[in-house]
Amino acid sequence: MVALVFPGQGSQRGGMGAGLFARFPDLTRQADEVLGYSVEELCRSSGDGRLDRTEYAQPALFVVSALTYLARDPVPEPGLLAGHSLGEYGALFAAGCFDFATGVRLVRERGALMGQARGGGMLAVLGVDNADVPELLAGTGARQVDVANYNTAMQTVLSGPLDELRMVSSALAAHPGVRCVPVRVSAAFHSRHMRPAAQEFARFLTGFTFADPHRTVVSSVTARPYAPGQVADLLSRQIESPVRWTQTMAYLREHGTREVEEVGPGQVLTGLWKRALSPSAKPGVTAAPVAVEVGPATAPRPFAAAPARAPRALVTAGAPATAAAPVATVPLTTPRARAAAPATAAPPARSAPPATIAPSSPATARPGADGAPPAPRAEELGSDEFRREYGIRYAYLAGAMFRGIASADLVIRMGRAGLMGFFGAGGLTLDKVESALVRIKDALGPHGRYGVNLLHSIDDPAYEHAVVDLCLRHGVHDVEAAGFTQLTPAVVQFRFSGAHRDAAGRPVAVRRVLAKVSRPEVATAFMGPAPEAILRQLTAAGRLTRQEAEIAAELPVGQDICVEADSGGHTDGGAALTLLPAMLRHRDAAMARHGYERKIRVGAAGGIGAPEAVAAAFVLGADFVLTGSVNQCSPEAGTSDAVKDILAGLDVQDTAYAPAGDMFEIGARVQVVRKGTLFAARGNKLYQLYRSHDSWEAIDRATRRSVEETYFKRPFAEVWEETRAYHLGRGRDAEIEKAERLPKHRMALVFRWYFARSVRWALEGDPAQKVNYQIQCGPAIGAFNHAVRGTGLEDWRHRHVDRIAEHLMTGAAAVLARR
Repeated sequence: MVALVFPGQGSQRGGMGAGLFARFPDLTRQADEVLGYSVEELCRSSGDGRLDRTEYAQPALFVVSALTYLARDPVPEPGLLAGHSLGEYGALFAAGCFDFATGVRLVRERGALMGQARGGGMLAVLGVDNADVPELLAGTGARQVDVANYNTAMQTVLSGPLDELRMVSSALAAHPGVRCVPVRVSAAFHSRHMRPAAQEFARFLTGFTFADPHRTVVSSVTARPYAPGQVADLLSRQIESPVRWTQTMAYLREHGTREVEEVGPGQVLTGLWKRALSPSAKPGVTAAPVAVEVGPATAPRPFAAAPARAPRALVTAGAPATAAAPVATVPLTTPRARAAAPATAAPPARSAPPATIAPSSPATARPGADGAPPAPRAEELGSDEFRREYGIRYAYLAGAMFRGIASADLVIRMGRAGLMGFFGAGGLTLDKVESALVRIKDALGPHGRYGVNLLHSIDDPAYEHAVVDLCLRHGVHDVEAAGFTQLTPAVVQFRFSGAHRDAAGRPVAVRRVLAKVSRPEVATAFMGPAPEAILRQLTAAGRLTRQEAEIAAELPVGQDICVEADSGGHTDGGAALTLLPAMLRHRDAAMARHGYERKIRVGAAGGIGAPEAVAAAFVLGADFVLTGSVNQCSPEAGTSDAVKDILAGLDVQDTAYAPAGDMFEIGARVQVVRKGTLFAARGNKLYQLYRSHDSWEAIDRATRRSVEETYFKRPFAEVWEETRAYHLGRGRDAEIEKAERLPKHRMALVFRWYFARSVRWALEGDPAQKVNYQIQCGPAIGAFNHAVRGTGLEDWRHRHVDRIAEHLMTGAAAVLARR
């Protein structure tokens, strides 16, 4: 009897799946739509190293394995099916538990959750019966190390904290014939340390209904067949449970399997099967490849010194090989690893190269020449605390763009990629904001990574409070506070709603405010505790409890401050090279003045359009970066294709400044697209007319006719009636009374109608109004267009927001590596 076995992560390789994608174009298209990128291109080119990263490798492997299964000759019919961890998804697909697109969604989420896990490592133990490993492990004194993989009778993989793995390696190496080889991974996979990821994945699985297998599938968690109703439970447990492959193979043999057919790239599992059956296999002489789930590639980490004459063994991430690599001490390659290493560790043997652990990626840290620090990886740029607290892979955020340009689709896409974006709630009606929140929460789950924009409403504080109420009602934990000139009760309420003291009496705020600022006085306000007057107002209104108000007097309103330089939309046109260092000093002064225990983090926004700009921000000391304009030219952005076509053709000089419609009278400015539209010139003309005239009637007849015919495309009186009805319909009677008393104010309201309409015309892509499009955008888009020219991202239809993030962050790491 033949059993079908599906390989796990580590078996991926460039070029896999060749011929399959053309044979199954509809399924390939389905995969591309779910993933947001071309899986065929990823497999063919290795995606500039992305294929070695968990969040990309897992979906790619599932797609190739599933298509391989569909393409196989149905004869002979398999008796049993099994998969090595990730490979189990291919087996369940073949057994009819879910359809192809659902399988892609499942492994995309699984890969994203496992890809963002950090800390700990894995250690392969060779030359000892795996049944004896738990007992030997108990004798080492390690308390946080688990068995992660039972690959063969004489090959076991352990997972746990690096310091305990070093201790285990040193202890086990004292046993004759036992060898320990570190496995290059970024986290302690298949152990108790993956429980948070397993729990989050379990919540994700509640949104699916699975059929029971119509063929026998042996679980790598239990080494027993799936029972009815077990699919969701076992898939969630799989992330933190050991892979019992030795026991799985034993079950296959005991139930009549005489041959396995490997469905997917490589022959790793076939090799393990043959070795297990071979009567001549001698323990500890040569080791079969170790197949483990591999996270983003990291530099090899030593656990203990190995003698120079150590016997040879091969440990790989699952790729088949016949040559053995010598076991040797792997040199320390990161400052953190060097700091954690025992002071008495023996130096590496110069004659023996380090063991081959896993395929490297372009972002892999490598030691520099002459003892120089290792080149950075994209995952290491910025603040580690920031990445950990936000639960994201990179110190990178996609900022909000108003009127839903930073759409629900954009936020969902970022969240599913292990990243985070803010929904552009500014300027939207409350029902549209709530509808988007419901959709985002349904897609990402109650603990998903996303935030919401809270735009300062100078003339409508009730709207601010209404947005905050929606966020609190729907469990939003993060807001991006933008456009604020001073602190308001709404932003303070959001930050400290639910604040409490922990068991030690320390103040804890459960919600975060990321404040976008470009002026020192505004930054200083967000870096300080909430003003007493605002707290009295909020407690009197019942919006904060007394305890919440007490805590608000001890913590900063903004735990994260984003320094906004020359950005699209509202801007003071500042330069990051001067703003960021000044804001960092303001931060240090605030920390000293208020005596905070936790550091206020400072990030950079505005002009972030090329890898070099991202690298420069981190060199200047930014804890994170936040992008805006570049994301507006993506398939997920909530604006028209006509706007995206314009944006994709811009250079760095193709923007200009125009009056801000929401703050028209005080002369606030926004940065907008100049090329292909006359809005900037026309907006500035209207502001000049407002400044120099006290009423519409005071403007000369020829100018009035020109404005009506080319700007408004209707008479002034008609626009005024529409504007009047709009304000009355929203209860703003005072605005209308003021306009009827003051002709200059009436003129301002009508001019503001043009600014609002110019945004709508652009969002809708109205071809008749193209010259009037208001497209708020900074020069970063021109820099990005240069950076991606001649690449797969040149066409904006391929510029998915997570791919933009990947390009900028991995590119920044490469820039720093070159320098």
